[in-house]
Amino acid sequence: MQLVEENVFQTNGYRLHVVETKKYKTINVVVKLKSPLQRETVTQRALLPYVLQQGTQNYPTARSLRMALDDLYGAVFNIDSAKKGENHIMSFRLEFANEAYLSSSNQIMDSALKLLNDIIFHPKSEGESFDQKIVNREKQTLKQKMDAIVDDKMSYANMRLIDEMCVDEPYKLHVHGYPEDLNDITAQNLYDYYHQLLVEDNLDIYVIGDVDQEKVKQLVATNFSREQQDIVQKKGSTTKTVTDVKAVTEEQDIQQGKLHLGFRTNILYNDQDYGALQVFNGIFGGFPSSKLFMNVREKHSLAYYAASRIESHKGLLFVFSGIAPTDYNKAKEIILDQMDSMKKGEFTVEQVEETKNMVVNQLLETMDNPQGIVEVLYHQVVANSEITPQDVIEQIKQVTKEDLIKIGEKINLDTVYFLTNKGGENNE
Repeated sequence: MQLVEENVFQTNGYRLHVVETKKYKTINVVVKLKSPLQRETVTQRALLPYVLQQGTQNYPTARSLRMALDDLYGAVFNIDSAKKGENHIMSFRLEFANEAYLSSSNQIMDSALKLLNDIIFHPKSEGESFDQKIVNREKQTLKQKMDAIVDDKMSYANMRLIDEMCVDEPYKLHVHGYPEDLNDITAQNLYDYYHQLLVEDNLDIYVIGDVDQEKVKQLVATNFSREQQDIVQKKGSTTKTVTDVKAVTEEQDIQQGKLHLGFRTNILYNDQDYGALQVFNGIFGGFPSSKLFMNVREKHSLAYYAASRIESHKGLLFVFSGIAPTDYNKAKEIILDQMDSMKKGEFTVEQVEETKNMVVNQLLETMDNPQGIVEVLYHQVVANSEITPQDVIEQIKQVTKEDLIKIGEKINLDTVYFLTNKGGENNE
C-alpha cells in the first residue's frame, strides 16, 4: 500500500498532481515553477515572490489581495523561491477551506483557483511593466533579506562553503540573489523576465485534500492552461571527483567560530544507494544520537552545535559546527575522525536498525501535513524519477551495515571552511 495515492496528468503545458485524502478539512494547492539556476536571472527570480504578493490586476493592492483571501474563509497564501540541486524553484502555496465541510453553498475551490490564476498570470502591472514603486520597495525588502543572511553567521558560513566548494558549478549561486544586481533591475525588465519564465519554466500543480479528481482537472485546465515553449532545460553535472581538499579561512568581528565542511557523496535521489546514504548521515550527524553530536559536542565539549545534512539532488554532504576559534584543529580532527569511524564500520547493527527507524519516522512525520507531502513528492520531479516515497522507505528498511561501509567508500572531503574572529588562532 502506498503512503499517498498520487495521480499525475500531463496536459496543456503543465503537470497536475492530485492527492485525494479525507485526512484534512482544507484543500492545499501548490504551484511550482522550475528553471535551471542561472547567474543572469537569479536575482530577478529571487525578487519576484516579493513583487507578486503586492497585488493583481483585479486586486491592485496588498490590502485588497488580503481581503480577497479573507473572503475565502481566511485562505492562507505565500510565495517563495528555493534551490533544489541546480534548479531554481518558485512555489505558490494556497490553503483554503473545503466547501464540503461548510454550511455555505459557495464554490470556494472555483474562487480560490481563479484568485491563484490572477496572482500568477495577471499580476499588478502598468502596461507592459510592473509597478515601479512596488519594484523599488521590494528591492529594498530583498536587500534586507540578503543582509540578514550575512548577519546570521551560520547561514553565511554555509553560503560561503558552497561558494568555495562549487565555484565552477551552478549550485554555488545564491538563491536570494546578489546585491550588486539590484540597481539594474527595473519594473520593465523584471516584467519581461516574468513573462518569459511563464512560458519556459516547467510547471507542476499539486492539489491535496478531499476533492473530486474530475472537478479538479476541469478547474485547473480552465485556470492554468498555457502554451509552453519546448525549451530543453539543460542539466549541469551533478557529480565531481575531488582531487585536492580546499581549506578556506575567513576573519570577521565574531565571538563564535563556524567550522563547516563539505563532502562529495555523488549519490542522488534516484540512485539505489540513496536510502543507505540517509541512514549513513543519520548515524554520522543527522540526529542527537549521532557521532558528531555525541563526540564533538557532548564528549569533548568542542562545539556549541555539530550536525550534518545531505543535498539530495547534488550529491553533497555538509557538516556544520560552532566552535571556539582556538579549537579549530581539534574540532576538525574529531569531525574527520567520526567520518573515518563511519567508513571503518565502527557502529553496531543495533545503531543501524535504530537509525533506520528514525529516518523512516522523520519522513512519515514530514508527510503528515499537506505541504510536507508536496515537498516529498516533488523530489520525483526534480530527479526526473519514478521513485515514490514508499520506495524510499523500502530502500531504507533494506539497508545493512555492509551497505553503509560501501557508502563511506564513495564519500570524499572537498572543502573545509572556517569563519573565525579577527586575529583568531587556528594554529595553522
